[in-house]
Amino acid sequence: MEYPDYYAILGVDRSASASEIKKAYRKLARKYHPDVNPGDKEAEEKFKAINEAYEVLSDKEKRRKYDMLGQQYQQWQQRGGQPGGFDWSEWATGGAPGGGGVYYEFGGGDAGDAFSDFFRMVFGGVGMNGFSGMGTRRSSGRARRRPMRGQDLETEAHISLEEAYHGTTRTIQVGQKRLTVKIPRGARTGTRVRLRGKGQQGFAGGTPGDLDVIVTVDEHPIFRREGDDLHIDLKVPLYAAVLGGEMRVPTLDKPVKLRITPGTQSGRIIRLRGKGMPKLRQKNAYGDLYAHVLVQVPTNLSEKERKLFEELRKLRPEMG
Repeated sequence: MEYPDYYAILGVDRSASASEIKKAYRKLARKYHPDVNPGDKEAEEKFKAINEAYEVLSDKEKRRKYDMLGQQYQQWQQRGGQPGGFDWSEWATGGAPGGGGVYYEFGGGDAGDAFSDFFRMVFGGVGMNGFSGMGTRRSSGRARRRPMRGQDLETEAHISLEEAYHGTTRTIQVGQKRLTVKIPRGARTGTRVRLRGKGQQGFAGGTPGDLDVIVTVDEHPIFRREGDDLHIDLKVPLYAAVLGGEMRVPTLDKPVKLRITPGTQSGRIIRLRGKGMPKLRQKNAYGDLYAHVLVQVPTNLSEKERKLFEELRKLRPEMG
């Protein structure tokens, strides 16, 4: 009989915390669960080993005893101990170990089918599985199959900036099911919309997992988004920049009128309060729209226009 390395079976360090052991166990148990791998004997054996490792490492007292035994076993090996020659008698127990793992009935066999000789020798029978005392069957009969929650799933949904502004819906295909998900106003790239109970089905009557729809907002040809604020380049004719005027500025709702003050410089940023994106899950709250002024200089001047600009330059030699 060999000393099994339960830490290696779960893929954790010997110093792993209880939460790390639990996380590793859940991941492996889902991967090798018989309901996920029907008829796969290799997966079934791995599932049994994973359960046994967790049964020991999740229990403080059993883990302490296991580590102590491991130290003595390693010392024995270092002294030249030969396989099969280790004295297990001082470590043997007949007490039931309690519970901790998720157990599954494998074909209705004895408890010895689910737990190794090492486990039964050192920790006794299988308390949670309906057996005790070196694998003796209790009168309750066959081993129990315990529920396991289904795995959470993720999928993506691409939407336009306009859809993010107004809110929208998407139809998601999950296996054979088509689900409609409502994406709220103000959603941004990375927003998660959770559909509870729409993930992987649970095992052995366990509750299903959840489905997370992860939103990606596509880039817009006009607006640039920064959080809940929007930015836009506003092309202002030279004459409006010099003399002042009024311009229509597009928004994701409807255009608004913006007054351009005389002498507006290229590069100026004009803030339009409340004309940005709706704030996610905040009623009647909006970001701002920032208009970046780009003064447009006329090209292809006529001869008359050129002469007039020359006259203006004479009036403003410092700008010349």
